[in-house]
Amino acid sequence: MGKTIAEKIIEKHLLAGTMQQGQEVALRIDQTLTQDATGTMAYLEFETMGIPRVKTELSVAYVDHNTLQCGFENADDHRYLQTVAAKYGVRFSRPGNGICHQVHLERFGVPGKTLIGSDSHTPTAGGLGMLAFGAGGMDVAIAMGGGAYYITMPKQYKVNLTGALRPHVAAKDVSLEILRRLSVKGGVGVLVEWGGPGVETLTVPERATITNMGAELGATTSIFPSDEQTRLFLRNQGREADYTPLSSDEDAVYDRIIDLDLSTLEPMIACPHSPDNVVAVKELKDVKVDQVCIGSCTNSSLRDMLRVAAILRGKTVAPGVSLSISPGSRQVLTMLADCGALNDILKSGARVLECACGPCIGMGFSPNSQGVSLRTFNRNFTGRSGTKDANVYLVSPETAAASALTGYITDPTTLQVQATREVPQEFSVDDTAVLMPLSVEEAKDAQVLRGPNIKEFPKSKPFADELTAQLVLKVGDNITTDHIMPAGAKILPYRSNIPHLSQFCFEVCDKEFPERAKAAGDGIILGGSNYGQGSSREHAALVPMYLGIRCVLAKSFARIHVANLINAGILPLTLEDPEVYDKLSQSMTLQLTDIKSGMEKGSITVKTDGLTFTASCNLTQRQQKILLAGGLLNYTKDGGI
Repeated sequence: MGKTIAEKIIEKHLLAGTMQQGQEVALRIDQTLTQDATGTMAYLEFETMGIPRVKTELSVAYVDHNTLQCGFENADDHRYLQTVAAKYGVRFSRPGNGICHQVHLERFGVPGKTLIGSDSHTPTAGGLGMLAFGAGGMDVAIAMGGGAYYITMPKQYKVNLTGALRPHVAAKDVSLEILRRLSVKGGVGVLVEWGGPGVETLTVPERATITNMGAELGATTSIFPSDEQTRLFLRNQGREADYTPLSSDEDAVYDRIIDLDLSTLEPMIACPHSPDNVVAVKELKDVKVDQVCIGSCTNSSLRDMLRVAAILRGKTVAPGVSLSISPGSRQVLTMLADCGALNDILKSGARVLECACGPCIGMGFSPNSQGVSLRTFNRNFTGRSGTKDANVYLVSPETAAASALTGYITDPTTLQVQATREVPQEFSVDDTAVLMPLSVEEAKDAQVLRGPNIKEFPKSKPFADELTAQLVLKVGDNITTDHIMPAGAKILPYRSNIPHLSQFCFEVCDKEFPERAKAAGDGIILGGSNYGQGSSREHAALVPMYLGIRCVLAKSFARIHVANLINAGILPLTLEDPEVYDKLSQSMTLQLTDIKSGMEKGSITVKTDGLTFTASCNLTQRQQKILLAGGLLNYTKDGGI
């Protein structure tokens, strides 16, 4: 039986386990990346391990999220990241150099290598043929220290592409169509491989858009073959030596094959407030637009920006629309300026922002109250934009630019647009904004600089055999990490200060939660289906742990979040009978008995107010040890790496 692309990479990186679906495998990790919103905590965790130097082939620390410096907090974090990276052997991408996923694709990604990053959109590198996973910061710290990364061997879907995209239909429309078909839960426990004859018509930046949006499916990761398009991209970046061909075998076996004819696609749009609430753009042509934001790790490549510039050339943004453009990297911005496309963008009335995540995570450029904002981003969760009552839609760059000109949601295929500039065959390469670490000798005496906002990593508690705790919060389906631990300019600067951050936990759902949880001592949260979807931010587990949460009961969990809960020493339990959810109410006292033996057999008994039920906990022996130790950091200190 033949192998898929993922199976070939996993086989070469397998440290423990067998490649059987549902079984845990341990992988050797070649590369890691962090970004500043999650990176400070990841490096604090790495320092706690006491390892003098990272052991990966390449690790890069990016600054792209917390770039607004309205106070000292973000600047202090940047200084900490630069000094800790220099000391421990990590490259440092300075603020303004670009969004981590865009820069990593351009300068560091290598086909056939493994990558984990403390950001859920790390699978962007799958567009280059990497096996790339979003992970919690603690998992990244372990990998930097030479430890394995553990995943459950997923199901594998293949999306079989035929045909080619029509003019002004984009890779983003491919992603939105798949989300329309599968939903935000449709990829949970699944690795998506993109193949078929239509693949060769997609450039690496287009592929990266698609693998980036795979995170919104809940997929473990997504991957494309490494082929002549990959070679061309690497050659343009001056990195052809990194090219390796990689494809699945003809007789490879998949759990599901999805056929998609690219030539039949039309511009699509995700309506508020979920990436899978998708319809055709033409169905919303009468919706007035207040704001348009173009950029993010999903759609900020040179190719995307050149198409936007072509649509804007010689025209002016509609009077009622505010348009922002965020190039994905310094390379993209430089090349836009060199070819004149930046001038076309500026003359249209657009506001050019720095090469960073910016509006995507609520870091500035929030829409007006009740505003309609079209964004080329990957998430449109309630309040993520920084305006709670805004209506955020997700679209392609082409749809975004067309709508900015008309003032209404507009199908770009209806516009008469001049031909776009061709993407150059040779890119402007300048890595001076990526600082190399100190030598081993220099690092011995190097200081790591910490500001007053950087607090110690919170301490978790080992599990006893019984737990009696109050149900301090009950929430519904599809609770995102933005619900648990919001983003935005007011909150992100405190990502390295868990005590301060804790007062914002579940702010979107229940502003009283933090005080109630602290008062309870030990607490339990009850969630619905797909609990913890969205970002990889481990703060969505660390902050509840700090507030005393010991267990989360849910109908089902998102992959990265359940791993983060275990790493933080919080027991994730899945309701065996979903109807129990309706019988439980906030403020009940729950008693978990025989926890240790329950972990071993995969089911724990819970009692409350005359109701007894069971909840499953499909934990590996390693995960059981982590929980009993009180979290991954405690387990690692005890020699469990």
